[in-house]
Amino acid sequence: MKNQELFVCPPYLERVMSRLTAAGHAAFAVGGAVRDCLLGRKPHDYDLTTSATPDEIAAVFSDMRTIPTGIAHGTLTVLSDGNPIEITTFRVDGGYSDGRHPDAVSFSRNLGDDLARRDFTVNALAWSQETGFVDLFGGIADLRSGVIRAVGEPSRRFPEDALRILRAFRFSARLGFSIEKETLCAAVRLKDRLALISAERIASELCGLLCAPHPAPALTAMKDAGILSLILGDEEAPVRRLVDLTNAALSPRARH
Repeated sequence: MKNQELFVCPPYLERVMSRLTAAGHAAFAVGGAVRDCLLGRKPHDYDLTTSATPDEIAAVFSDMRTIPTGIAHGTLTVLSDGNPIEITTFRVDGGYSDGRHPDAVSFSRNLGDDLARRDFTVNALAWSQETGFVDLFGGIADLRSGVIRAVGEPSRRFPEDALRILRAFRFSARLGFSIEKETLCAAVRLKDRLALISAERIASELCGLLCAPHPAPALTAMKDAGILSLILGDEEAPVRRLVDLTNAALSPRARH
C-alpha cells in the first residue's frame, strides 16, 4: 500500500532514514507514529526499525549523538536536530519466563519477523518512502473498523507480556476502539497473569487510560471482565463511581 501522502515524515526523520538506506540497510518508521498518521493525527514521536545491527547503526551515526537506550535488545536513540529517534534492529524475541520481558532476542534481516512480535495489529504497521505502508496483519482494516486485535494468537501474545492485557484497554480508551472478541476473551482468561506485573507499571497504564479521550467504555469493560477487582481489590469502589460519573457526563441528556 503506497499512499505516502498519509505519512508525515519530518526532515529530521527523513535524514536519519536516508542515512540508513544509503548505507545499504532497510529502514522503516514503525508503530504508533504510523498508526496515528493513518488516523489523521500528528505523531508525538517516531520510532524506526532497521535491518542494521546495533553496531552498524552506531557506525552510520558515528558523527551524531547516540544513546544506548536498550542496546541489549537492539535499540539506540539517535538525536537528529535535537529530536530523539529510537532505532531498533529487526528482532525475534525469545521466551518470556517472567511474563514481561524476553529472556533473549535474536536479530533478523526480515521486517516480518519484527512486526510479528508486536502486540496489536494497529501497532504492527510500518512505512518507508520506498515501500509505502507495510501491513502484514490487517492493522489498516482494524483501524477502519475501530478494533483492537492481537497480532497472531492472543493466547500467545498475553502470556509473553501480561501488561499487554492492560494496554489493550488503554488503547481502547485512547482510540475509542472496541477490543476484538478473541482478544478480549484471552485477556479475561489470562488476567491472573497480571500478578506478574509491578504496581508501578499497572498504575502507569491506569493513569494513561483515565487520561485518554474515551475512558468510560474501557473501564466498564475492565469491570465486566473482572480485571478492575483483580488489580484494585478494595480500591475498586472509587473507580466504579468514576465509571458511573463519566458515563453520566457523556450521556446525551448531560450534554443538553
